[in-house]
Amino acid sequence: MANVQLTKAELVRVARMAQDGLPRAIDPVHTPWDGDTMFAVSAGKRVEDPGRVGALSAHAVTLAIRRAVRAAK
Repeated sequence: MANVQLTKAELVRVARMAQDGLPRAIDPVHTPWDGDTMFAVSAGKRVEDPGRVGALSAHAVTLAIRRAVRAAK
């Protein structure tokens, strides 16, 4: 979820960019059975560049996956 104001088209772009974080942490990625879907939601009034939000989202996805793998038992 982004704490910024984004249009529907910008949210689609952010979600697509966030998916770029998957191959940074998973190999192989985008297989038919892995369910790798990203959603983006905007819930704020702050104005921010959608490209920056997307790039940060991709980085956050990568970090979250790596952290989850390390924490798995």
